[in-house]
Amino acid sequence: MDLWPPPPQNRMVLCPARPPRGTRTSNGATGATRSSAFMFPYFIMLIFCGIPLFFMELSFGQFASQGCLGVWRISPMFKGVGYGMMVVSTYIGIYYNVVICIAFYYFFSSMTHVLPWAHCNNPWNTPDCASVLDASNLTNGSRPAPLPSNLSHLLNHTLQRTSPSEEYWRRYVLRLSDDIGNFGEVRLPLLGCLCVSWVVVFLCLIRGVKSSGKVVYFTATFPYVVLTILFVRGVSLEGAFTGIMYYLTPQWDKILEAKVWGDAASQIFYSLGCAWGGLITMASYNKFHNNCYRDSIIISITNCATSVYAGFVIFSILGFMANHLGVDVSRVADHGPGLAFVAYPEALTLLPISPLWSLLFFFMLILLGLGTQFCLLETLVTAIVDEVGNEWILKKKTYVTLGVAVAGFLLGIPLTSQAGIYWLLLMDNYAASFSLVIISCIMCVSIMYIYGHRNYFQDIHMMLGFPPPLFFQICWRFVSPAIIFFILIFTVIQYRPITYNHYQYPGWAVAIGFLMALSSVICIPLYALSQLCRTDGDTLLQRLKNATKPSRDWGPALLEHRTGRYAPTIPPSSEDGLEVQPLHPDKAQIPTVGSNGSSRLQDSRI
Repeated sequence: MDLWPPPPQNRMVLCPARPPRGTRTSNGATGATRSSAFMFPYFIMLIFCGIPLFFMELSFGQFASQGCLGVWRISPMFKGVGYGMMVVSTYIGIYYNVVICIAFYYFFSSMTHVLPWAHCNNPWNTPDCASVLDASNLTNGSRPAPLPSNLSHLLNHTLQRTSPSEEYWRRYVLRLSDDIGNFGEVRLPLLGCLCVSWVVVFLCLIRGVKSSGKVVYFTATFPYVVLTILFVRGVSLEGAFTGIMYYLTPQWDKILEAKVWGDAASQIFYSLGCAWGGLITMASYNKFHNNCYRDSIIISITNCATSVYAGFVIFSILGFMANHLGVDVSRVADHGPGLAFVAYPEALTLLPISPLWSLLFFFMLILLGLGTQFCLLETLVTAIVDEVGNEWILKKKTYVTLGVAVAGFLLGIPLTSQAGIYWLLLMDNYAASFSLVIISCIMCVSIMYIYGHRNYFQDIHMMLGFPPPLFFQICWRFVSPAIIFFILIFTVIQYRPITYNHYQYPGWAVAIGFLMALSSVICIPLYALSQLCRTDGDTLLQRLKNATKPSRDWGPALLEHRTGRYAPTIPPSSEDGLEVQPLHPDKAQIPTVGSNGSSRLQDSRI
């Protein structure tokens, strides 16, 4: 589910490996304006792109027992795809923990008798502030009688309500500057919460997946308890049905907009964790014969069903708020972070014992965010450890985790400044959006057409005991790449520059956004050219052929699983000069002493 919340749309999902973030709409607004138009494309993308690619990545990582870099022994020329995944994970990990730190800030602020964003009697409030708790003054006829059009236009801004939750968000929490280039000061409360967030993530990952796996049992299941509590409370409120109907009513005129389909694809990619390396990394810790086909179906459907369920929770409360104010639901629903940190917190102030509901809501967001952050950090750490692969780094994995966490904290500090939200949204919109689609498409094409679909289907058959179903074979080869490609084309055609509320990003900031998006994709051709130059061959065609064929050590990590065409014909000996390298500590079955005292596997690869 998404950290600025639930679908329809944006990214970040309530998945065991990855949690919350926002929901957008075709016009840039959130779930509200677009939820109805978003549902149909969302489920189409889930069936024809999300689930097939989810299964592909799980099977890919599980078969090789390697992270997002090591798996590209399947076709070394495309190892740049793995580096692109690492770049995307780095960007997401930096700004995602900032979102979690804001949730921490609101969680701590909710520990009070009266929520600080409930009223307009605070030093940061402006004369335009009007609380929903005093909405009766705005809806019982106390407003002035209709004025002449010109005078009414002049007074329109004065009569327009500014909510205390919005002023709390913009003027107190963020102290938002007027431009993305005006960083102002670092918000020390946010910096402290960012430090807390990274410390929690590090402590939960201090022993790798052994420790994070236990924590995820709680972070992935307790949010369901909170969602159910909020849902039961929400549907019992007056006006909740109106909000739910707004959430479900289709807006068929927006179905033909390519942006809606593009956002649906992005939401699916982000919520399911496709193309950023986390699925491959987590699957690499599975047992070789684990039924990842069953897992992919269950997790994908459960994840997206949770997002839809969360939509009912959100819009039931927003419907209640709209009914209280006497306005349409679209008037109370915000977009991006505004839904999680403005609209919904304001709606909670209308409930009895509002601090309790606020604590539950932000605690849920924290748990969802931490689950995703665990997977992001583990992806980077596993890729580094697997790539270096020497005995020292295997024993010092905790220090690698600490180094990545410290680097993430330092890089996140600018996002806690007064211009931080501008940069956060810039990274969200460019650094980890359609670059995910491009990376996933290239991954699909390289496996199906370079390595060969028959070879891959045989690998899955050897691992699972049965080949992938015909539906997945067709999607992997034709449907998924075609859908992704055409969505990418139409999205480029209908591209609109990023905005935040009424703020228009300057050209130089948009250029930086494109450079961030390009930085992950450019890894693919750069590494391919590098590999071509290093590969033996008399002609370019011969070099290309040698660079794309699987490495000699491609295949299952353990000797006991290397059967059929992977069975070694000659037992390796020390005289052969062939190196036997250890796998990641947590992936082993042959007991040896690891850095944390646990047993780890050895990779018996030729």
